[in-house]
Amino acid sequence: MAPGTGATACLDKSEPGFCKENEKDSTFDKIAHEDSHDSSTQAKAARPPLMRHCSSHVALVDPFSLICSPEGGVKSGKNSGFQPTFRSGSCSEIGPKQYMEDEFICVDDLPQHLGTNNGFPSHGAFYGVFDGHGGKDAASFTRMNILDFITQDSHFPYGVNRALKNAFVKADHALADAKNLDQSSGTTALVALMLGRTMIIANAGDSRAVLGKRGRAIELSNDHKPNCTSERLRIEKLGGVIYDGYLNGQLSVARALGDWHMKGTKGSPYPLSSEPELEELVLTEEDEFLIIGCDGLWDVMSSQYAVTIVRKELMAHNDPERCSRELVREALKRNTCDNLTVVVICFSPDPPSPIEIPRSHRRRSISAEGLDILKGVLSQA
Repeated sequence: MAPGTGATACLDKSEPGFCKENEKDSTFDKIAHEDSHDSSTQAKAARPPLMRHCSSHVALVDPFSLICSPEGGVKSGKNSGFQPTFRSGSCSEIGPKQYMEDEFICVDDLPQHLGTNNGFPSHGAFYGVFDGHGGKDAASFTRMNILDFITQDSHFPYGVNRALKNAFVKADHALADAKNLDQSSGTTALVALMLGRTMIIANAGDSRAVLGKRGRAIELSNDHKPNCTSERLRIEKLGGVIYDGYLNGQLSVARALGDWHMKGTKGSPYPLSSEPELEELVLTEEDEFLIIGCDGLWDVMSSQYAVTIVRKELMAHNDPERCSRELVREALKRNTCDNLTVVVICFSPDPPSPIEIPRSHRRRSISAEGLDILKGVLSQA
């Protein structure tokens, strides 16, 4: 691995540094839970609050024709006229580090990429970011193989959640068996799979997925840090220890693929988990774009600020690649200490529409007695 090498660009369009924008149409199958807002929330739309998405965990019987209701039930989506499109832009920079260990993948038209339409809706897409450590071997291997592990699983496409979890385990075990790869190399992995209108995020590590929903940032993944309460309890239960925020004093993440020098035999539980955390939702007209990025971005930038930048840029030029570049430039200005990889995925061919803040129409009046008092005060002034 030579110093100063750039991350792999979008699939089939390799170019150091920046990736060309990809534009393909895609149709979704579900609708998301509608957010309810009172008038006070609308009045604060200029500074939208950061939100964390809470998804329904209804099993996917048919991800292309069923939608989740707000109550968690299942109903038909025939009446929905929402038909988003997928187009993406990406940017990857080495940053201040000596070596580039990030990788990413962009597939805007999944059926075309796989060469089949069997089992697919009219459109599907796949995106991922992989933050390597201990060398680039694990990140490169995962980028090249994770999609095949997903689509070739026996549960795909009607048991997508299970297929995703199985794929992460297969990738992890394949890294252990690969004789030509560094066994001490590891990687985080975050992927976004779109099937119809359903979007599923699978994450193991500290990369992050953030949805832009009418200007609000909605985090669709958790940062798997060792000090996180749920991760710390799991680690300690399996005999691991945390020193100064590092798992066993060596790794700053609680979940990752590879790193077999820190794990036991395959199939046995170990403190460093490869199991992804899943988040599933169905997009609506309010869902404008998705940002996925490695921790080099999120170490120096809040989710809400990133959404604000992307929305402003899209309204100006409607180019997701330029949005990704702007996020990377901003992170470099904020002195990030890591490699930088960002992918911006838009769900519409049009730029976001301006957010209109409703004006208050409340009428104010004064009583006759109050008016007399006010006249008296003014006359004495």
